[in-house]
Amino acid sequence: MIWFATNANFSADMLGYIPNFLNEDDPRPAREQINSSYIGGWRPQKGFTMNPTTKALQYGDPNEEDADTPMETLAVSCLRNEILAFYRYGYFAIIQEDGSFEVARLD
Repeated sequence: MIWFATNANFSADMLGYIPNFLNEDDPRPAREQINSSYIGGWRPQKGFTMNPTTKALQYGDPNEEDADTPMETLAVSCLRNEILAFYRYGYFAIIQEDGSFEVARLD
């Protein structure tokens, strides 16, 4: 699996063990692979919005004054028809073809 840096500050070391949780030869979707490989399992968090073009994540309603600053992707990869996006603070998104997504913290 190849990861593409989307930010100049990205280093492959930032991914930690995440590449070890995913196997292209395993037919299961990314969430199932991570759930069985990562000691903390896949535990999606609610409350995120995503810019459909840039894939930037934001917690809370982007129209509210107290919404967090959007997090830009640091690196992306693909597992069959899923886009995998890595963000600062260990946040990780699995994005489906229809634009739906789940976000979890893998730290």
